[in-house]
Amino acid sequence: MEFLGVSSYQNLQALSALLSTQQEEDEDETAYTKRTSKDIWSEEEVAEGSQYDDLADPRPQPYEIILKQSVGTEDLFLGLSQKDPSSMCCEAMLVKIKLPDTKAKDVFLDLKEKYLDLRTPKKLGLHLPHPIQNQEGKAQFFSDRQELEVTLLMKPMDFINMQ
Repeated sequence: MEFLGVSSYQNLQALSALLSTQQEEDEDETAYTKRTSKDIWSEEEVAEGSQYDDLADPRPQPYEIILKQSVGTEDLFLGLSQKDPSSMCCEAMLVKIKLPDTKAKDVFLDLKEKYLDLRTPKKLGLHLPHPIQNQEGKAQFFSDRQELEVTLLMKPMDFINMQ
């Protein structure tokens, strides 16, 4: 009986050694496939939507973006215009920017199709989430709240040629 016990112990050790080398080979294969890929980063290393985010910057953002829709009773009760709450159906974008210790005369605002450039004693360059009509819109400075509100009309979305 002791002979069977020693034999089964040796079998377990041999099986353990066999499995551990197989796991090491699997890890080597995955590491090798990662090295042979032409991608610079793996999908796990890149956060989605982070092309403009600075993740290393712990400061709070001095702005807020609010998307706006024109909704009438026909939308609210009957749903005739087929609008939904998504950003695809929004007509305007409201950007609220906090500007402490700033006067209205010190504010310079320049708009591009997808970029807002604000020059004050401090600079803000903001990539917008949707293209805008840069010739349309309005800006209003509230000195009591020390806040600039910029209302921008968004370009209509092309549902047919979306990628």
